[in-house]
Amino acid sequence: MTTNARNSITVAGVTVKPGRVSRFELDYGRLASGTEASMPVAVVNGRGAGPRVFVTAAIHGDELNGVEVVRRLLRALDPKTLKGTVIAVPILNVVGFLNESRYLPDRRDPNRAFPGSKRGSLGSRLAELFTTKIMMKCEVGIDLHTASNHRVNIPQVRADLDDPETLELTKAFGAPFSIHARLRDGSLRQTATENGIRVLVYEAGEAHRFDTDAIDIGLDGTLRILHSLGMISKSPGKGVKPTQLRRTTWVRARRGGLATLDVDLGDEVAEGDRLGAIGDAFGYRPARIRSTVSGFVIAKTLNPLVSPGDALVHIGSPSGNDRDEPAERKRRRRS
Repeated sequence: MTTNARNSITVAGVTVKPGRVSRFELDYGRLASGTEASMPVAVVNGRGAGPRVFVTAAIHGDELNGVEVVRRLLRALDPKTLKGTVIAVPILNVVGFLNESRYLPDRRDPNRAFPGSKRGSLGSRLAELFTTKIMMKCEVGIDLHTASNHRVNIPQVRADLDDPETLELTKAFGAPFSIHARLRDGSLRQTATENGIRVLVYEAGEAHRFDTDAIDIGLDGTLRILHSLGMISKSPGKGVKPTQLRRTTWVRARRGGLATLDVDLGDEVAEGDRLGAIGDAFGYRPARIRSTVSGFVIAKTLNPLVSPGDALVHIGSPSGNDRDEPAERKRRRRS
């Protein structure tokens, strides 16, 4: 799908002419206060023909780096020279964003509510609105995330690396790591993939914070994607050559206590290597934390207080099959 150079685009009833930008809000439900919950949308419709790309952030309301990436992206795009259309949603989960929460008020994860329903939960209605009004108009999507609460991610792209065109997009993005990630039930990426839309999920930094490096890499990567699609003429330069990973595994606490980690993001470790230790309140007889696999540290906990089974260090390996995320895999709630 490419837009005609002389065509306008209509998104949720709002028509945007070529060479123009339109900013508006989509209502998706009335809250307990009586006010409307709405999703901010910006449509940058280029003068020239080209692909349609959506860029989303804060589907989890406490993940802020992507919000700043979208804000900077909109300032960088010129609709008079753009070829194609960019539809940007800087804050998808506005209610969670205002409450500084990953979830919606009913504790549902909006990224497990897709493709959604007009008569479902608030998250399901939000997913349905985004799917029908924005996603289905596009060919490519970039979904911006951070780690969940009390964790930090190294900049990484998660996508279907077995699809040649998607693989080329991950190379163009130029994040330090590209991870072949399986589809999660009810996720935005699953719904997009089932409809022939290629989506990259960018993960970087931690919740509740702006991380300058994560934001810079996310913005440059997004601009490189647009350049690789022929939508903009200038690129911020080549990113790093991504290290491809096929399997991710969390090393978990075998006992409770206070954890100290000796590894940094990006470190390469071998199976059996010491990653840190867990001790009691007195500091006596600490138990070593050892890696269960070989690979690279792509995420880790920031919370020293751990219980048995808590996820401590996330390791990506060049071979094997992707595993579930630790905290959400048993928390799949259907709308």
